[in-house]
Amino acid sequence: MKKAFLSAAAIVVALALPGSPAVAQTNEITIGITVTTTGPAAALGIPERNSLDFVPKEIGGVPIKIIVLDDGGDPTAATTNARRFVTESKADIIMGSSTTPPTVAVSTVANEAGIPHFGLAPLPINEARMKWSVAMPQPIPIMGKVLYEHMKAHGIKTVGFIGFGDSYGDLWANDFKAQAVPMGLTMSTEERFARPDTSVAGQALKLVAANPDAILVVASGTAAALPQTTLRERGYKGLIYQTHGAASMDFIRIAGPAAEGVIMASGPVMSPESQPDSALTKKPGLALNTAYEAKYGANSRSQFAGHSYDAFEVLKRVIPVALKKAKPGTPEFREAIRLALISEKEIAASQGVYNFTEKDRYGLDDRSRIILTVKDGKYVPAK
Repeated sequence: MKKAFLSAAAIVVALALPGSPAVAQTNEITIGITVTTTGPAAALGIPERNSLDFVPKEIGGVPIKIIVLDDGGDPTAATTNARRFVTESKADIIMGSSTTPPTVAVSTVANEAGIPHFGLAPLPINEARMKWSVAMPQPIPIMGKVLYEHMKAHGIKTVGFIGFGDSYGDLWANDFKAQAVPMGLTMSTEERFARPDTSVAGQALKLVAANPDAILVVASGTAAALPQTTLRERGYKGLIYQTHGAASMDFIRIAGPAAEGVIMASGPVMSPESQPDSALTKKPGLALNTAYEAKYGANSRSQFAGHSYDAFEVLKRVIPVALKKAKPGTPEFREAIRLALISEKEIAASQGVYNFTEKDRYGLDDRSRIILTVKDGKYVPAK
């Protein structure tokens, strides 16, 4: 049986047992969340779960009931969790998962059932997923652009690529070809590895032999540290770039000295202190990090905590609008949420300012990204 987690902020976490009768809720809003709190991607899912300590217990005067399940990063388990939310919990909203493949699986279930879905990982949103799914993380083109511009500014022409051999790696490889190549950059070598791999020595040797001007690592969670450390151990001296999938303190902890000098795209939640007071992302970013680090320790902030936290920042705007049209537990309420996601504009959150449309299911712009480096074991703005 999948695990359910009870948050310390008195968030209700309920797990229906197999075979128990499903009861439609009309006096509370039910939100089913599947995240990865075990396995290689736990460094993503645990902060996403932890940030639920700091989200509202009610919105628009209606109690929020949150159901949290672990999917271990497995698309099949994520599908099972999502179907339980639909059939047993009668969820009004579904969130998850922590990495791209299980998020795609959850999106499929949510769109089949007609339930609003908040993806907590980047995912390809095609026509089949566009109606009911939105994504909280920054879209790859926005994050890719800031990295490619940094490469150009630093005289880089050839780029080695090492990334996950799945849909997350594909998203970045395709974006490099779509954006970076027209900018004059060349992908000189492309290597892939699996999320559970414990060695990338062979791939690193090929990259070092090719000796590109820079290397782009496309991975997430603690797995992003593996190519970083291996490349440095094998003698690569050039710039190494990492995506926002690596933006956490765990990356620095695991990569150690090899993390020094990395160039990383990130959401603004990783450094709200460096933002001007006029930035709409500064106040929510500071609020989340202050609460999170007070409970989980100094420098425990995470890009991924912002994804689930920000989903509730969005819901604080859209649920009151939906409640004027329908009651929770009904198809009409789910449709009202879907429409409110489109009608509400400039929704400020820790990771960006959201303006969803029927076609733009990420709803973010350049305000959703910053570029960092690691200096003396700490993240600082990159130059």
